Amino acid sequence: MPNPPRLRVAALTVSAVLLSTLLAGCGDDSEDQDVTAQKLSWKDCPAPNAAEGGGDAPSPLPNGDEWQCATLKAPLDWDEPKGDKIGLALIRAKASGDESKRIGSLIFNFGGPGGSGVTTLPAFGEDYAKLRTRYDLVSFDPRGVGRSEPVECLNDLQLDAYFQQDATPDDAAERTKLLDNTKEFNAACEDNSEKVLSHVRTTDAARDMDLMRQILGDEQLHYFGISYGTELGGVYAHLFPRKVGRAVFDAVVDPTEDSEQGSLGQTKGFQLALDNFAENCVSQTEDCPVGDSAQDVKARIAKLLKDLDSTPIPGVGLRKLTQTAATSGIAQSLYSQDFWEYLTEGLEQAYDGDGRVLMLLADSMNGRNEDGEYSNLSAANIAINCADDKPRYTEDYVERKLPEFRSASPIFGDYLAWGMVSCTDWAVAGAAGHPDVSAAGSAPILVIGNTGDPATPYEGARKMVAALGEGVGVGLTYKGQGHGAYDSKNKCVQSAVNGYLLDGKVPTAGTVCS
Repeated sequence: MPNPPRLRVAALTVSAVLLSTLLAGCGDDSEDQDVTAQKLSWKDCPAPNAAEGGGDAPSPLPNGDEWQCATLKAPLDWDEPKGDKIGLALIRAKASGDESKRIGSLIFNFGGPGGSGVTTLPAFGEDYAKLRTRYDLVSFDPRGVGRSEPVECLNDLQLDAYFQQDATPDDAAERTKLLDNTKEFNAACEDNSEKVLSHVRTTDAARDMDLMRQILGDEQLHYFGISYGTELGGVYAHLFPRKVGRAVFDAVVDPTEDSEQGSLGQTKGFQLALDNFAENCVSQTEDCPVGDSAQDVKARIAKLLKDLDSTPIPGVGLRKLTQTAATSGIAQSLYSQDFWEYLTEGLEQAYDGDGRVLMLLADSMNGRNEDGEYSNLSAANIAINCADDKPRYTEDYVERKLPEFRSASPIFGDYLAWGMVSCTDWAVAGAAGHPDVSAAGSAPILVIGNTGDPATPYEGARKMVAALGEGVGVGLTYKGQGHGAYDSKNKCVQSAVNGYLLDGKVPTAGTVCS
């Protein structure tokens, strides 16, 4: 896809909500009021709207309780807290255990940025059933996302065309086309969402979370952040260190990197994950269906992508599987080892001229549902990243960097290098080179790094521990595959997380789970 959403901050759970379905076949308010005095009106949740990804209203919880939704009013501009307000969509499942043992609310952010927490939490609620014994489980659509004053750019038909464009240009004409597409996308975002574009920074979302904490009645914020959610949590800890309660960061974004370094790190991460997939295929089966050796698997993938650049194959409906869509689909499949079977199936089919499975994987990455509607995942992702990240990269700069990216990955190098032009013509200046997450005085934060994580490489967890400051970050290593650790069902990881969140037991720094 032209200038793809930065994959390094996309959460597995955000895209997996849509993936399983595909493969299986609020207004402004200018009232002069103190937002900390509001009371939430919790009601049964409606079905997700198009910006949240569509679908059905959340099913009842295992004990028959219903998910509840509410709208929190927050200032559009935190520098003018009594000015215009926006509505932030919230969802919760009330604690299932003894009320006397309830700790408070546990707020989740599943990443993106741009993922709907209102949609994601109920889709994976059973994974957190143990945590629900002592917490109300709460998530939200961050500002700019889903039902929370969503950023809007292109319509569905335009997005279909946008994601079919060549994101890895080979000559001057293709480069011009890519840059023109980027300008058109960014201009559409400004035309449709100018009012909110300068107010969707991570610092704004962190202030929203502190308001949420107050309205939910908690003295401290108990928090579970995944992928970009770790960056959001780190920024919160920097702004409100004394308000941090029990917090867990999983699939950790490196807070010391600028956007170029993040893209290069992710290029290496996805190549590592592809290497692991290829090794697994040839070692776990007598006859790996997509290659005779690990090197052969990767060589055949590279040839497929080269062939698709000039000759796309049938995908889904009238849409063709292009080189860009196939690269997106392959990247999507590397977010979890559970998805590797889809990658094998998709490659087998593509070698026979059928691009359906890889196209469905790409649709999941891009937030497209089976009805052809797009969530606002991509629009919000770009808007938040561009508002956060100060660097702006030119065509010439990217061309100079291509050899380094290609060396890191012959499969993903061009794709992620050209993604750096996403913000070049953005209407709002970026805030900083990288987020400040120093949090002296904060309670301990459990920071989990996964050695096989493609989207947020393992090194980011170590950097987060150091950046949070002495006595704050507590590192834990998971030797596994995929994006994130807790949802891998690894008993060691889950025991450490549950022990901290439920009982306040801080794991020993340097704990290793495998």
